Amino acid sequence: MRRAFQQVDVFTDRPCLGNPLAVVLDAEGLTAAQMQRFAAWTNLSETTFVVAPTTPAADYRVRIFTPASEVPFAGHPTLGTAHAWLGAGGAPRDDDRIIQECDAGLITVRREAPSGLAFAAPPLLRYEQADAELLVHLAEVLRIETTDIVAAQWVDNGPGWVAVMLDSAEAVLAIQPGAVDLSVGVIGPHPEGGPAAFEVRAFSHLLTTVEDPVTGSLNASLATWLFDTGVVHGPYTTRQGTRLGREGQVRLSRDEAGTIWVGGDAVTCIIGEVDL
Repeated sequence: MRRAFQQVDVFTDRPCLGNPLAVVLDAEGLTAAQMQRFAAWTNLSETTFVVAPTTPAADYRVRIFTPASEVPFAGHPTLGTAHAWLGAGGAPRDDDRIIQECDAGLITVRREAPSGLAFAAPPLLRYEQADAELLVHLAEVLRIETTDIVAAQWVDNGPGWVAVMLDSAEAVLAIQPGAVDLSVGVIGPHPEGGPAAFEVRAFSHLLTTVEDPVTGSLNASLATWLFDTGVVHGPYTTRQGTRLGREGQVRLSRDEAGTIWVGGDAVTCIIGEVDL
């Protein structure tokens, strides 16, 4: 059966500079095994499949697959799927927001001015300071000294993220990791007037390429940490993917209710059909 398909680039407004996502827009009737096989074939960090929601509160349901397994939530697939769904004529019940159902629950996606979308970050599942043993292991994985680590914290919202703060964006960009056996995000500040407030890199044993170009879930969890510790007090941006030749830009903010919003642009690169 031929099904509508798009490939989009997320956290960028120019093709080939963000994080690509494959989206099958009418995936009703596909089994999990069929979805997994297609996700393995695309070999992108994630492929999503849009199906009918199981609750009237949602506009659609999305299933998210890496090449190896299904995951309950991921950031760039959330924005990319919403972008593709709207571009294919999807009409949300509320003009200002889309309600996406996924295995992590209902995720609100809102339109951003002047362009782009933003999702409300899901709650953290693990949020605690890294212990001394983990600090040593993180330094080994990142091939840095423990004294280079300004702070480290579990900030897991599903993929198992542990965050490492370094003293500068330059230090973040200099990392050449060794064997990666966990999901670790690294962040460091740019000087005033730089291309963004922070530079971010994401490494994970769950990825086929070890380093992820631009990571919505990590930036969401980092934002909770940065706001809670007073490192940031208002909206800010991060840059990610620099070492991979990408120019990802992520916009982060926290509203009066305490909700973290993760925003960015997306651009459609391929529109067509797949036979599944």
